[in-house]
Amino acid sequence: MKWLEHLEWRCIFRPTAAIRSTPAAYDVDYEDVSFLTADGEILHGWFLPASANAAAIPGATILWFHGNGGNVGTQTHDVAWLHRRLQVNVLVFDYRGYGRSTGRPTEPGVYRDARAALAYLSSRKEVAANRIVYLGRSLGAAIAVELAQAGAGTQPPAGLVLDSAFTSTKDMARALHRCNPLRFLVPQRFNSLARISRVDCPLLVIHGERDALVPLEQARRLFDAARSPKTFLPRRGAGHNADFGLDQEDLRAALEGFLAAVIRTTAGPAGKGGSQQ
Repeated sequence: MKWLEHLEWRCIFRPTAAIRSTPAAYDVDYEDVSFLTADGEILHGWFLPASANAAAIPGATILWFHGNGGNVGTQTHDVAWLHRRLQVNVLVFDYRGYGRSTGRPTEPGVYRDARAALAYLSSRKEVAANRIVYLGRSLGAAIAVELAQAGAGTQPPAGLVLDSAFTSTKDMARALHRCNPLRFLVPQRFNSLARISRVDCPLLVIHGERDALVPLEQARRLFDAARSPKTFLPRRGAGHNADFGLDQEDLRAALEGFLAAVIRTTAGPAGKGGSQQ
């Protein structure tokens, strides 16, 4: 059913080409970067280096996976906030078909994109490969979970942060289109619920209490299915696309504490850090 495949593609991926903002708008230094995927697509992104003399969490790097809409330019405020407040390296990039990246997005394709981004990031001399933390938002959370799971063929991340995460596209169709019989035809895509138990690293789940798109219950199900150590942070008054400045002090403290804990565990033989709620 080609029409259903096209409809599914249009519902999942909503890329835009024009990049309307860069980190320079927030007085943040960055590099334009590009790298190749295993199947020959060229991906575009930004690398924001931590200041060597001001790093609050030395050696930490965040690999950011954005959501299904827009491109890196729609993430600029939050990326700049994260970089400025936590003083860590950050790589944010566009999946194939988004922004300046070539190709057309598909589920297998964006998983290849994630591997290419990780390989690029690990190749940089200022990045410690064992101190990379994945941060995925909405669709990006599903991509981050797939990359982080055991057996993905990559080094496990030091930690995983999921923001506004859903369990699967089938569950989303049931939640958003309860009265539409076509919801039963939606294939099972981006099935984070089936993968999260295979993720073996500290986990922080963030979700807006007023998220009208992805039910809070889906984030709770992901959290419950995940291994420990894990922490759940409900964002008071936050919707699906709420920026990080909404409750910045609580969020900053949670992210900083999480990063500090997981990075500490990479410095020596001590066991994993984290908290469970």
